[in-house]
Amino acid sequence: MCKNDLLCSRKRDHFPHSPLKMKDILSEIIDHKRVELAQRELVVPTSAIRERYERLREQRGGLAQLPSMRAALEASPTGIIAEFKRRSPSKGWIKEEGEAHVIPLSYAQAGAAALSVLTDEHFFGGKLAHLRAAYATTRCEKIYTPLLRKDFIISERQLLEARLLGASAVLLIAACLSLEEYHHLLDYAHSLGLEVLLEIHQESELPYADSSVEMVGVNNRNLGTFHTDVANSFRLAQQLPADKLLVSESGIDQPETLRELREAGFRGFLMGEAFMRTPNPGDTLQQFLHNLK
Repeated sequence: MCKNDLLCSRKRDHFPHSPLKMKDILSEIIDHKRVELAQRELVVPTSAIRERYERLREQRGGLAQLPSMRAALEASPTGIIAEFKRRSPSKGWIKEEGEAHVIPLSYAQAGAAALSVLTDEHFFGGKLAHLRAAYATTRCEKIYTPLLRKDFIISERQLLEARLLGASAVLLIAACLSLEEYHHLLDYAHSLGLEVLLEIHQESELPYADSSVEMVGVNNRNLGTFHTDVANSFRLAQQLPADKLLVSESGIDQPETLRELREAGFRGFLMGEAFMRTPNPGDTLQQFLHNLK
């Protein structure tokens, strides 16, 4: 099972199993993710996915050229990364009926700089099929908005899946990974042609940003408690390397907040619930962009 994945050998006592409580949601998510990946390994081994990637890479036109998420955020006057998020561990269903072949496309048509698709199923109601659908529908309309696979990535398998399903970038969360594990997955992602958005939440994770990563996200939501405070982005902004493109994640729902974050140095803004809780998320994004101007 995952013989070549560094994370699969990580000792389980680092994230002790316990009932789902607000204080340790992240621990529970990572425990479940390991079980999920082990089960999927029995159905389709990582080696088979890697072989498929290698075959496509060697074929002319076998792997699609993917747009740069960093470049898209740099060029965008708004920098909004619109997220397809159906559920939250702390708040339950946000939009259970949300369809991945409809909402991400509506975001792209409304003017999102990039799209984020949650693929964790157990806690967030996502699926790998949602990433595939978002890629297929936007490409069908000849819209080349970069896609971010947002998940709790702890293995090479997840990076291979992201590349094969059309993601331009993946999320690596410092709170889920040791520095050694992070650098291993960062290097492997780059070898596949994927960009990486590193997510940090606190000062102790700043050393992760001293790397070749393209984008650094400050999560305003504590993944242990799910408490959200946008002040976290302002607090950490001046401590991050000047050569990194900065992304503020979570808790942004007003145009004025986004303007203030841009003034503080951020160029990307991950927004999901503010749109997904409304009847037509794409229309809500369009109105938000209008108000921003």
